[in-house]
Amino acid sequence: MSSKNTVGTIVISDEILKGQTQDTNSHFLFLRLYKLGVKVGKISTISYDIDEIASEVNDLSQRFQYVITSGGIRPTHDDITLEGIAKAFNKKLILY
Repeated sequence: MSSKNTVGTIVISDEILKGQTQDTNSHFLFLRLYKLGVKVGKISTISYDIDEIASEVNDLSQRFQYVITSGGIRPTHDDITLEGIAKAFNKKLILY
């Protein structure tokens, strides 16, 4: 399905998986994408784990033109989302 204007989305949130909060971002995002003519092919909700993030980013990047992540990015020193994305592409993460 890696045709033009396709998106795979990944929601990274232990809180959503535990039922502690709701995913309200996806509805907002998908409505906007639909209006822009972008086809959302998949949404995944995964836990806050480097290997799981890397695996899902790798999978969706093979299948869709774009991959959007939501959640996960924390304003703390222990954020692992960017590390998981770097791992998916076998790249070293360099922060400035």
